[in-house]
Amino acid sequence: MAHQLVLVLDFGGQYNQLIARRVRDLGVYCEVHPYHISLEKIKELNPIGIIFTGGPNSVYLESSPHVDPAIFELGIPVLGICYGCQLMAHTLGGKVTEAQDDSAREYGKTLTYYDTSCALFKGMPEQGISWMSHGDYMAKVPEGFALTAHSDACPNVAIADEKRRFYGVQYHPEVNHTEHGKTMLHNFLYEICGAKGDWSMGDYAQTAVEEIRRKVGDGKVLLALSGGVDSSVCAALIAKAVGSQLTCIFVDHGLMRKNEGDEVEAAFKDSGIHFIRVNGEERFLKRLAGVTDPETKRKIIGEEFIRVFEEEGKKIGSVDYLAQGTIYPDVIESGAGDAAVIKSHHNVGGLPDYVDFKEIIEPLRSLFKDEVRTLGQELGLPDYLVWRQPFPGPGLGIRVIGEITKEKLDILRDADYIFREELRLAGLDRDVHQYFAVLTNMRSVGVMGDGRTYDYTLALRGVTTTDFMTADWARIPYEVLEKVSNRIVNEVQGINRIVYDITSKPPATIEWE
Repeated sequence: MAHQLVLVLDFGGQYNQLIARRVRDLGVYCEVHPYHISLEKIKELNPIGIIFTGGPNSVYLESSPHVDPAIFELGIPVLGICYGCQLMAHTLGGKVTEAQDDSAREYGKTLTYYDTSCALFKGMPEQGISWMSHGDYMAKVPEGFALTAHSDACPNVAIADEKRRFYGVQYHPEVNHTEHGKTMLHNFLYEICGAKGDWSMGDYAQTAVEEIRRKVGDGKVLLALSGGVDSSVCAALIAKAVGSQLTCIFVDHGLMRKNEGDEVEAAFKDSGIHFIRVNGEERFLKRLAGVTDPETKRKIIGEEFIRVFEEEGKKIGSVDYLAQGTIYPDVIESGAGDAAVIKSHHNVGGLPDYVDFKEIIEPLRSLFKDEVRTLGQELGLPDYLVWRQPFPGPGLGIRVIGEITKEKLDILRDADYIFREELRLAGLDRDVHQYFAVLTNMRSVGVMGDGRTYDYTLALRGVTTTDFMTADWARIPYEVLEKVSNRIVNEVQGINRIVYDITSKPPATIEWE
């Protein structure tokens, strides 16, 4: 089934993935492409609408990203956001300049007044808060455009040429801080672009299953199953398509959280999938003995994982396809052409040379994390897998600071389990987007009963985020933190002090190592 498509052209803004997610949340399929996509490619994709994102540049500089002006002759509706709005104005004969005084620069929450006769603002109140972030100013708007929104400081917060279906806003409708932003995007999609709302996970699952069956035929598929959300949903989707032709290798490196290895095995044991669990705790800990540098830990764990995968794969014999749980942010963040590389994603960590595969299958490649979770629910996966907390490939190996030992891992497993259990009992497990415990390498003096202790300090970490590229520390209620602290100190031997990490990303990263 071919879905209607909206193109999001990326000009380097920080909210670009969020725009795409908002569009999909409204039932319309969209893809993020670099701003320099060719006209031929746009025609081939046949979008019902195009959205220009924000970006950090100034449109009047030659070095800034621009589009082929012919894009405005395709008869496709265009919505320009922030930089995208100024780019539209600049390209179509308007004038954009650096703001001459502070009053023309707008940042943060701004009271905005809307012309509700404009299709973009249909059904909205005449005023509301919008989220501004611009230092440049549209000194002249192009011919044919009307001013459709203003603020106390800026007369042209939004512009529109309704005859050609071109709209521009200087603020960010995709962020939660903009009141009625969802309504604006809905209006652009349904009132202006004529969207039918034909994008849903149920439809996607059915289409993906059919495509996998057609591609694989009677071939064999191999998947390295980590037990994480992405690989678990990938496994369930492929299994629904080709059943026993799929083999999943789950390498339990001994660095999993409490009970997780057993939970992963239980979820797939009776699924009809050829599931292989390899218990590799002893060999991993042997390789990690005495190692304290975090980057060295990562490399050892990654290399040893491949060696185990290699050994088990040889036992299976010839494999036609290798499956990966790559998701859309992985594709975007890895960059393409001259797009910025945020971080490279190698989901397998290096491909064993014995695998003679025809192709790599990545059925989640077009999905965001929240869509992957929805798909997992569609496929009937248990909640503890679908809503599993994000977990790094090296596991607890990078949440034990310093040398890794079984004793330290067991201490951390028990403490981390209590933290996660209490957040679940408090109803915060889906409000705090990632939370975990870190066993520091620091010991301090404490007192238990009448005796002196000299035990480890445990750090708790909780963050809220929309994309995991930036994150704010979670304001977990004190009474919840108090209960967690009391339980850990009393129930977990070897810990006598608890601290809570209140650093956002940036400057910190989410993980400690």
